[in-house]
Amino acid sequence: MYMLLLDKPYVSDVLKETAKELGAPILDMGHFFEQEKSVGLNILPEADFLAKAKTEKPLRIYCNSENSINWIAEHLKMTEIPAYIDFCKDKVKFRESIKEIYPKFAFQEVLLSELAALDVTKIKKPFIIKPAVGFFSIGVHKVKHDDEWDVIVKQIEADLQSAAGLYPTEVMNASRFIIEECIDGEEFAIDAYYNGEGEPVILDILHHVFSSDTDMGDRVYFTSKDTILEHLQPFQEALKNIGAVAGFRNFPVHAEVRIDSEGNVAPIEFNPMRFAGWCVGDLAYYAFGINLYDYYLNEKAPDWEEIFKDKGEELYSLVLVDVPKGVQRDAIKGFDYDALSSELGKVLARREVNYREYPVFGFYFIEANAQKLDEVLTMDFKAFVKE
Repeated sequence: MYMLLLDKPYVSDVLKETAKELGAPILDMGHFFEQEKSVGLNILPEADFLAKAKTEKPLRIYCNSENSINWIAEHLKMTEIPAYIDFCKDKVKFRESIKEIYPKFAFQEVLLSELAALDVTKIKKPFIIKPAVGFFSIGVHKVKHDDEWDVIVKQIEADLQSAAGLYPTEVMNASRFIIEECIDGEEFAIDAYYNGEGEPVILDILHHVFSSDTDMGDRVYFTSKDTILEHLQPFQEALKNIGAVAGFRNFPVHAEVRIDSEGNVAPIEFNPMRFAGWCVGDLAYYAFGINLYDYYLNEKAPDWEEIFKDKGEELYSLVLVDVPKGVQRDAIKGFDYDALSSELGKVLARREVNYREYPVFGFYFIEANAQKLDEVLTMDFKAFVKE
């Protein structure tokens, strides 16, 4: 049986329509669907939803947001799901759990209160520092030289101040950090689920590209036929090995990995109960017609040969349009979405976000070549802000 826990910050259009089509039982944690917006949706009172979750087997739950994981930990203790979440969410515990698979990977834990006084001359560089429990690249930085440390500590403090109150502590808790070795190589995001037998089913593979080797942002992801075919088998093996340690069953994940110079797949992190955050996972729908939510809830696997039979070298990309640093959200009078659409070229879909509440203007799904994506990586979004 499948069920949906929906919460802030965002429910994608594809997920809403899928919920209607399937009649999936919904617990509306974020109070999205009041009155007329709830038409066609199977929204249950919490007591009814919980009673059903306790009796359904196998139980496949999907969360659009990690904001709901505290509810799961409190109410679904009779299932294995809280243990699965704990395995993924705490990045220090995650590294400790997969030591046997990646014995040479270096990492250490440090408290927020210890950052300023930390002697980084004793830590091999470059390294990555990030919250042990984090989200959306908040507080994530690359340290290349000892003399950068004081500046980066101040940047981390500013990051945390800007993000204060946006997410619950189960999603974003920066009281502890993890310092880990920097994995050189290309970065990829994988949306997948583990079926009832514990086998990973990969639903999409996104290439996460950056503007420089110090860029830790989420501005551009892209996918293509070649991206998936080239990496499907090695990523499948990596997910299978980690899933075997965790014992995952009927469990969706958003995994982030890098491929080093020798072709080895190294995991960055596993994010539990969801696919790519906000509506990023919908890129698979616009690129290849793959509805991630339907595939997971109904335990379907992509027929890649059929999906790719009419595909060539097209690149399909997600562009995250965040509020530029230095722009005060309360001073913004508007954003020119149409002008940005014209600049981006072939726009497949766009999603506008309430930038008063979150530091994001929206998401664009586009078909573009590599040159255009390079331009987008360094594009100044201030040109489209009305102040």
